[in-house]
Amino acid sequence: MKSKTYFITQAALIAAIYVVLVFVFKPISFSNIQIRIAEALTILPFFTPAAIPGLTIGCLLGNLLGGADILDITFGTLATLLGATGSYLLRRSKFLVPLSPIVSNTLIIPWVLRYAYGLVLPIPIMMATVGIGEVLSCGVLGFFLLIVLNKYRNVIFPEKSFFFAKKSRY
Repeated sequence: MKSKTYFITQAALIAAIYVVLVFVFKPISFSNIQIRIAEALTILPFFTPAAIPGLTIGCLLGNLLGGADILDITFGTLATLLGATGSYLLRRSKFLVPLSPIVSNTLIIPWVLRYAYGLVLPIPIMMATVGIGEVLSCGVLGFFLLIVLNKYRNVIFPEKSFFFAKKSRY
């Protein structure tokens, strides 16, 4: 029971941080050429699987509260879910962790921009602009975050936290 609570708490905290970052950087989070700083958090599945639902819910809430179109809410959230899941699957190599969110968003978001917001730029150009934003947020900022957090991994994401410790006899 305590491990489920710990997992849910981690996911909720990650979701909250994602939403806050979306709104702090709102001018560049919701634009035709966007750098969503919150997407840097898609490296967190390297540390904990709780980041997958946390990032997904954070993206969903960020898009809902940010006034995004229903297609953006749906497919933007799906892109983040796929990216976070891929980051978790690639966690054995910290250099590959940012790759999945970069690819998923680069392939999905241009179509969202076309059909949800009527942007008429050619899809390859939108893929390039979204891809550049993702490389900056996930590849550069996210990888930097991964390196910094990895130094404190056992403090922030302990393998055996007090939640999992054996119960005392007292």
